[in-house]
Amino acid sequence: MAAVSSVMSLSPATGLTNKTALKRFAVPSYVPSLKRNVDFRVSSMSKKEQPESATPPKVSTNFGDILAFGGPGPERINGRLAMIGFVTAIGVELANGQDVFAQIQNGGIQWFIVTSALLSAASLIPLFKGVRAESKSNGVFSSDAELWNGRFAMLGLIALAVTEYVKGGALV
Repeated sequence: MAAVSSVMSLSPATGLTNKTALKRFAVPSYVPSLKRNVDFRVSSMSKKEQPESATPPKVSTNFGDILAFGGPGPERINGRLAMIGFVTAIGVELANGQDVFAQIQNGGIQWFIVTSALLSAASLIPLFKGVRAESKSNGVFSSDAELWNGRFAMLGLIALAVTEYVKGGALV
């Protein structure tokens, strides 16, 4: 067994053609040193030591800035709609056995339009007043958690629709 492993490791395919080349990698002198020579200091200012001029930057309440590609509105609104849509689609599917496409055909468009308008207005009103979700986030209910939940809900809703289309019926 040892002869077979030495023959297999000493081949042109591995780039090692003699035993000294093979031993070169097993010598402890080629192991990199893990000792670090880093000297850095961390300093922080408490709330009492912070200068008074450290006010939060003003946020734009312009319609174009709020709904811009990198603005605070689109991803948050789409994420909120996806979270509601995913939970609703699974709930109706469990209750009635209808897949997403049947739900849309049986009056789902009206509910979608009403829900989209209501949630969009509810999400835009604070943004127009200059309030951002980051300023209201704390603990588990942070603005980052909401964005990630919205992203996963968007992916989940698309995956649900594609899976039901490929399967040809309801998922559950």
